[in-house]
Amino acid sequence: MRHMAKNKFNDGPGPSQRQLRVGELIRRTLSDVLMRGDIHDPDLNRLSVTVGEVRTSPDLKIATAYVMPLGGSGQGEVIELLARNKAELRRIIGRKAGLKFTPDLRFRLDETFDQIDETRRLFSQDEVRRDVED
Repeated sequence: MRHMAKNKFNDGPGPSQRQLRVGELIRRTLSDVLMRGDIHDPDLNRLSVTVGEVRTSPDLKIATAYVMPLGGSGQGEVIELLARNKAELRRIIGRKAGLKFTPDLRFRLDETFDQIDETRRLFSQDEVRRDVED
């Protein structure tokens, strides 16, 4: 039986090296496609979108891209536009990344920036700062 490392975030097995490698390849390719405006949708091409992370399912059939529009405004619109263009994005990513099978794309808002802000806010509180400094 193969030993699987535990993921500290969900107490389940962590992603495999293959999942991490494919996720990063898709993230870089998707970022490049969005930056260059390779999509035939002028509404999507006028926006600057940051792709923070792409997580793939264990069978590599689903890739969830965590995205955030530059400046943070228009979050709902970005998710809607990406979802509307996911077939074209999938085709382009498959061609440019050279994947044998391109996963189905899903898009979610990247909330890590909000988590970072909340962590900074907590650490700036007097009680917490006093506990940390002791």
